[in-house]
Amino acid sequence: MKKILLIEDDTDLYALLKYNLEKDGFQMVGAQTGKGAVDLCRRERPDLILLDIMLPDSDGLDICKGIRAHPDLAHIPVIFLTARASETDRIVGLELGANDYIVKPFFVRELIARIKIQFRQQAQPVRALKSGALELDRSSCRVKLNSDELQLTATEFKLLEFLMARPGVVFSREQLLDSVWGHDRAVTDRTVDVYILRLRQKIEDDPANPALIRSVRGFGYSFNEAAAVAPV
Repeated sequence: MKKILLIEDDTDLYALLKYNLEKDGFQMVGAQTGKGAVDLCRRERPDLILLDIMLPDSDGLDICKGIRAHPDLAHIPVIFLTARASETDRIVGLELGANDYIVKPFFVRELIARIKIQFRQQAQPVRALKSGALELDRSSCRVKLNSDELQLTATEFKLLEFLMARPGVVFSREQLLDSVWGHDRAVTDRTVDVYILRLRQKIEDDPANPALIRSVRGFGYSFNEAAAVAPV
C-alpha cells in the first residue's frame, strides 16, 4: 500500500482528500500546518507528498526546497496543490523540484490519476506501448500503424508518447507545453493544437472524428483510455 503525506491547512479539503485517497487504497498521513513538515516527512517516509503552497505558518516552496535538499527525501515525488495559477508560479514550483503542479479548485479524480502517474513513472519503463493497430517503440523511437512505420518528427513522437503513457488523463495545453517542449520554449498554446492536428492526420482512421486523441472542451487533450493502451 502506497503512503501519501498531505500538508494542507484547509480542514474541509484535508478531510475530502483523506476520505478519497483511503477509499482508493492509499494510506494517508499528514498535517494541517507546515511547521515541522520536513521532519514529518523524515519520520513517515511517504511514497508521495501532496503539498499546499500557501500555508498559514510556512511557505510550501521553502518546504519543497527542504525536501529536495534532504538526501533521504530528495527522491520522493512532490505535487503542489495551490490557488496560485499564474505561469510564473507554475514555473517556479516546477523549477524548485515539484513533480506536478495542480491549481485549486481541482477534481479529486484527476488528482488521484496524477498521483498514479507518478507511481507508474517510478516503475521500470516499458519498451513499447500499443493501442489497437498503433504501436510506439520507445527504444527505437519508431511508431507503426498496421505494421507500417509512420514518419513522425521528434516532437510529434514525444507528444504521442506522453499521451499514450497516460491514457484517460486530461492535460491542458500549458501542461503539454511544459512536459513535451520544456520550460525554455518560444512557442504558444496554439502550437499544441497544430501538433495534435498533425498527429491525428497520421494515426487516426478519421482525423475529423478522432478516436485516439480526444479533445476535452475547455480543458485540453487526452488519449482515449477506451483505446486500451497496453505495454509491450
